[in-house]
Amino acid sequence: MSNSSKIKYTDFTMIENGFVGHMAESERYRTDKAVIVIMGGEKSVLPGIKIAERFADFGITGLSVSLFGAEGLPDAFSAIPIDILESAVNFLRNEKRIKSISIYGMSMGSIFAALTAEYVGGIDNLILCSPSHVPFEGSEKDKKTMTGHSVAVWRGRELTFVSPDFSVGKMGKYVFDKEAGRKVTRMWIAYRNAYLDKKNESKAALHLEKTGARILLVAGTGDEAWPSDYSAKYIKQKLDEVNYPKEYKLLLYPNASHLIGVMPNKKRNKWFYRILPLIGLMYRSIKDYPSECMKALEQSEKEIMDWILRS
Repeated sequence: MSNSSKIKYTDFTMIENGFVGHMAESERYRTDKAVIVIMGGEKSVLPGIKIAERFADFGITGLSVSLFGAEGLPDAFSAIPIDILESAVNFLRNEKRIKSISIYGMSMGSIFAALTAEYVGGIDNLILCSPSHVPFEGSEKDKKTMTGHSVAVWRGRELTFVSPDFSVGKMGKYVFDKEAGRKVTRMWIAYRNAYLDKKNESKAALHLEKTGARILLVAGTGDEAWPSDYSAKYIKQKLDEVNYPKEYKLLLYPNASHLIGVMPNKKRNKWFYRILPLIGLMYRSIKDYPSECMKALEQSEKEIMDWILRS
């Protein structure tokens, strides 16, 4: 079931449900599986509901959960309670009677996907695309001014974080980095430099060995936003070191962009694919390596769907 299908939508609010979200369910074909999609804010450039729809095309109920930017949520990416994701998990488990719950997190969403699996538990599959291996210091709406607080809070307690320095010029500007061996954004460098304090990096690192989930890591070596290939390898190494008993896998795509994994349905969202060349102005790898990036999108989506459906 990979083509467009009729979708049923349900919206959720903090007041009524304890989380802000949008659910997509196929009205033609449905399994006993659901996936929580975490992309970022309520008004992200790539809306989580569009990814939830894509899961619904495969018979997997998709529930997109927003982290900020809606009534009852923080205004910006800072001090976001993981508790809202616990409410989403409980809804799927207790009200929808879903037998198998997965979590899909992309970019900053990967942090909260991992933390949900670690702190809330009961997650069968954890899929992290363009991931981070640590939480970061939160930022204000301008995405440059740091708050001094962690992006994540659990039961009122801030989680340990690392702090990228966004004060050194335009973050989207590309510069050649000798260590990376390629042109990267200043933002990429800021995140990379945030890992230089190895003691703090280790202290802040996510503990995926505590999740009990099957874990799929997806990253591209051409990531423009941050070194997600480093983070993915870091996570896998930690799982290797403890002989993690559940199945886990790293998919690393040469030259692939930060945009990787599940993308909107092509027939239902032609607008997205029309603007891909414009997106390439921001995500350089899409412009420089279009065939590699498109191949990575197609292959990674197939791997992700197979990973969930065979669990």
